Amino acid sequence: MAPLGSVFVAGATGYTGREVVRACVERGLDTVAHVRPDSHRRAEWSERFAALGAEVDHTPWTLAQMKATLGRLQPSCVYALLGTTKSRAKRAVSSAVADSYEAVDYGLSIMLLEAAVDCGSKPRFVYLSAMGADGRPINAYMDVRKRVEAAIRGSALPHLIARPAIVSGSDREEQRLAERTAARVSDGLLSLVARLGAPGFADRYRSITGVALAAAMVALATDDPRAAIVAEAGDLRSADTRSTPSTPSTPSTPS
Repeated sequence: MAPLGSVFVAGATGYTGREVVRACVERGLDTVAHVRPDSHRRAEWSERFAALGAEVDHTPWTLAQMKATLGRLQPSCVYALLGTTKSRAKRAVSSAVADSYEAVDYGLSIMLLEAAVDCGSKPRFVYLSAMGADGRPINAYMDVRKRVEAAIRGSALPHLIARPAIVSGSDREEQRLAERTAARVSDGLLSLVARLGAPGFADRYRSITGVALAAAMVALATDDPRAAIVAEAGDLRSADTRSTPSTPSTPSTPS
C-alpha cells in the first residue's frame, strides 16, 4: 500500500476532527470527511469541508452501509474521532435518542472498526483515546476507551492510538468553562513543576489544543502507515513540533 492515499475521517465536525481534515488535505491526502446525514448543519459542514478540498460523505450509521462505503473507498487510513459529551450523555438517559458513551463513543467506534477490517485495504485505524485508558477505568468514559483500545489491538489492523491529556484551547468554541478552567490551572501548576526540575512530568500532563493534536496524529499516522503505535501525551507533543503548522479553522459549534 502506498504511504499516501485516501483517508476517511469519522467525527470530522468535532473540535479535533475538523483540524484532522484540514491537516490531511494539507499533506496532499485524498480526504473524505464524514458528516452525519441527519445533521441539522449538514449543508454548512459540506460547504466548509469542500472549500478545504475534502470530499464529504453522508453514509448513515449502519454496519452494512459503512462497510459498503469503506469497501468502495479502499482507504489507507480511517480516523475514529467519535464522542459525545458528558452533558449529552446524561440527557440521553431520559431521551429516546441514543446519545451516550456506550452508543456513540463505543458503539460507533466499534462499527467503524468492523467496517475497516472488512473493507479489504487493511487501513491504519487511528483512534482518539485518552490518557490513562490503559489503567483501571474510573468512569464510563474511560471504560469505553479501554474496551475500544482492546478491540483495535485485537483487530490485526495497523493502528495509532492517541492518548492525550486535556484537549482544550481558546479556539474551542463549545462552552466548556470547567474544562478550560481546569486546563489553565493545571498548565499553570505544571509550568511550576517544570521550573522545579521535572519538565518530563509537566510535559506528560499539559493540555493540548485540537490543532496541535490533529497535527500530531496525522504526522504519526502517515510517517509509518504499517506500524502499531500507542502515542502518549508527550509523544503527541513531540510529533506536533515535527509536523507542518496548521491554521485553526473558523470556530463553529459542532453538530
